[in-house]
Amino acid sequence: MKKTILITGASTGIGRDAALYFAEKGWNVAATMRTPSRETELQKNSSIKLYELDVTKNETIETALASAKKDFGRIDVVVNNAGFGADGVFESMSDEFIESQFNTNVFGLMRITREAIKLMREQNGGKIIQIASVGGRVAFPLYSIYHATKWAVEGFTESLQYEVAQFNIQLKIIEPGAIKTDFYGRSRAFSTPDYTDAYDNFVEKCEKVSQDAGDKGADSIEVAKTIFKAANSNSNKMRYPIAYPANILLPAKRLLPETAFYSLVKSSYKI
Repeated sequence: MKKTILITGASTGIGRDAALYFAEKGWNVAATMRTPSRETELQKNSSIKLYELDVTKNETIETALASAKKDFGRIDVVVNNAGFGADGVFESMSDEFIESQFNTNVFGLMRITREAIKLMREQNGGKIIQIASVGGRVAFPLYSIYHATKWAVEGFTESLQYEVAQFNIQLKIIEPGAIKTDFYGRSRAFSTPDYTDAYDNFVEKCEKVSQDAGDKGADSIEVAKTIFKAANSNSNKMRYPIAYPANILLPAKRLLPETAFYSLVKSSYKI
């Protein structure tokens, strides 16, 4: 029997590549997005069905998961991929700006996870895969709010694993480094003060490093392949780092004294 995976944020980037990759590997795919009517490529694949889902709206989450279960019989894996990157100068960020980042990256992920647990508990098992970031364990300049959301996802997931294990539900965390997606472009939200130029030099230096990293990042298909590996793993391994600089900075943070690691980050940004 073919397995079924549900993926949020499947209209672009990692989500889209994962949907196509899992379909290629013989899975049923429930590809969710806010406006499926705009999607043309995914709906051509007979193994993929599209569902409307906005992670900030509970009613769309409940409807999408219920519809996917009805269509496919069960959902074996749920991938929390929907999210966006907010960065910039914290002083300039309004409450609304901060709340928007948390509402999608944290509360949206929690809403999906809660409904997935209900479904998987009843069917006696499944996997929930959270798309976090190397930024869930390492922090860079100008990403304070984004890091806050990803660190929240890491802690939330690590704790939650203990209470759902009794239902044969596994939790996995994917930790991408720099990936060529809309994270650095269309889906990015950036904030800087319009009442002072005190941060301009700092922002210019950090922006250059961040954009260079995005330009040289790995292709999102590499993350899709890592998701596939996690989805098919029966081990208790939780975290799956993928791509530079995750493969360098995570071991470095573990091994170096704290002050030495901070100096390493500062020197890479020339700050």
